[in-house]
Amino acid sequence: MSTSSASHGQANQQVLSDESSRTNLSLMKWISHNRQLTAAIACGILLAGGWLASFWIEPLSIALYLSALVIGGFVQTKEGLQTLIEEKDIDVNLLMIIAAIGAMCIGYWAEGAILIFIFSLSGALETYTMQRSSRDISALMDMKPETATLVRNNQEVVVRIEELNVGDIVVVKPGERIPADGEIHKGTSAVNQASITGEAVPVDKVVGDEVFAGTINGQGALFIKVTKTSESSLFARIIRLVQEAQEEKPVSQLFVERFERIYAKVIILLTIALLFVLHFLVDMSWTDTFYKAMVFLVVASPCALVASIMPATLSAISNSARKGLLFKGGAYIELLGKSKVIAFDKTGTLTTGRPTVTDIFAYQGYTREGLLEIAASVESLSEHPLAKAIVKKARDEGIQIDHPTELQALVGWGVQAKYRDETWTIGKSTLADDLLGNEAIFNEVANLQEHGKTVVIVRNSWGIAGVIALQDRLREQSAHTVAYLRKRGIEVAMLTGDGEKTARSIAEQAGIKLVYSELLPEDKLRIIGELREKYGNVIMVGDGVNDAPALASATIGIAMGGAGSDAALETADLVLMNDDIDRIVGAIDLGKRTHRTVKQNITFALIVISVLILSNFIKGIPLPLGVIGHEGSTILVILNGLRLLR
Repeated sequence: MSTSSASHGQANQQVLSDESSRTNLSLMKWISHNRQLTAAIACGILLAGGWLASFWIEPLSIALYLSALVIGGFVQTKEGLQTLIEEKDIDVNLLMIIAAIGAMCIGYWAEGAILIFIFSLSGALETYTMQRSSRDISALMDMKPETATLVRNNQEVVVRIEELNVGDIVVVKPGERIPADGEIHKGTSAVNQASITGEAVPVDKVVGDEVFAGTINGQGALFIKVTKTSESSLFARIIRLVQEAQEEKPVSQLFVERFERIYAKVIILLTIALLFVLHFLVDMSWTDTFYKAMVFLVVASPCALVASIMPATLSAISNSARKGLLFKGGAYIELLGKSKVIAFDKTGTLTTGRPTVTDIFAYQGYTREGLLEIAASVESLSEHPLAKAIVKKARDEGIQIDHPTELQALVGWGVQAKYRDETWTIGKSTLADDLLGNEAIFNEVANLQEHGKTVVIVRNSWGIAGVIALQDRLREQSAHTVAYLRKRGIEVAMLTGDGEKTARSIAEQAGIKLVYSELLPEDKLRIIGELREKYGNVIMVGDGVNDAPALASATIGIAMGGAGSDAALETADLVLMNDDIDRIVGAIDLGKRTHRTVKQNITFALIVISVLILSNFIKGIPLPLGVIGHEGSTILVILNGLRLLR
């Protein structure tokens, strides 16, 4: 009995020991990831200890204040000296360290420690913003599969994803991450594509459907044919795009950084001049002169001004990345909020890019279903988008399809084949010889074309047996997006290579007044140039190779990430990963919010600096109050920028 109790006690001790080890490990991990914040907290503790010790033991108080200076100011001192040595420039870090050391040199130990504590705290908060904005990238990196189950000679072999080649077949079991971009070779399942598109609802996938690396397979096993290597997958491109966006600074931030370097030098010179002016012309003691100069050095430093832009911009980039909006740089967020016109490509952008059957007219005694069966069977071996749409329509209606014989393509017109001992020809209406001979059919075709539809004629040896109309349908969100943009005072234009009737029909459905039709790629480029001259900043939205020149020429190029071509994705400045153009509305709002937040921050920072400088000269303010006012404003502008994370 006693042996059992002893064993039980040892087991409990072991559990407590393991829990303690895990707690210590978590604490050490947190400290290593938040070194600057840890240093700021330690600085604050030492500052409090120094203040308490000042009532009893002054040497201990001074030692604690000095320790607070060293621990809290180490990172800033390192960065300031690095800028001074490598770039021969003075930055705000060095100004704050000089001010803190200067205050301590004339006996203001507590004031110097307070300055370093608040400065290190604001620096830690800004670092947190950077880390928070890059956390989405870390999360993406964690989603990247490391291995894949390759099917080779009917055997499953686990390999690294870098070893996969185009054409390989991989098996993905339920709940596993898809290791590479590809198309489903065998199997059906629902795939969670939230890491790519930002949509939490899984998408049903069947044979022939495209899937992406990093997405999660649902309940069914999938055999996937690899179509892209790991380094060229959409997932890898997303990571590169967001990393590049975080590294690229907006124009306003670059200006502020250049201004900071010049401003810091001016402040140093003015501080030195102030020492002599106040002492010799105003007859102020050296101690008072030095104190007032240190207060000036603190309150005049551009900390809040420097922190006004990047935290807000990075927060906006992080926010948008979580929703499937990938900016390639902070500069584009600024420009997006200032744009007055947006030009949409039609096919694949305003529309789905996939034609669907809208009307079926049968003649010669054929029924609608009978004609659809014949047309779908004849077209079943064709790869043309119109043929696929007809076949899909038949399958959706449960119509049985057989394969034809003697199929041959009629270049520029359609196809011809034998089906059930009858020769059938299916193709465009414009070249049907006997169309003009039948006024009723001619009028029907003309009416369909007037509504922007593509008409296909089904013929046998007796003449026209039927007419099938197809149309690239407007996306569900298109009309809503256009209405919102117009309501916000943004002009909307549509650019397309389609004929005028088709273009006008789609534009009317979308609510667009400014329509440019029958355009070649160079024509789209010219139109974008004309819009820039008239409106200034121009947003261009497209998805195809022919849109790439216009995307590059526009102030902001937006590409459709799901259906977009590689050329469009590489050229664009913003990528919509889920092809939801409604997100453009959110992106423009985010751009406006970011621009508004940056303006608020800069205005607030300039007002605080001006008030503190004037107060120091007119009445004089104590260094702790100057520190709180100046560094407090820095913390406030950073927190204001962090609101964009929501």
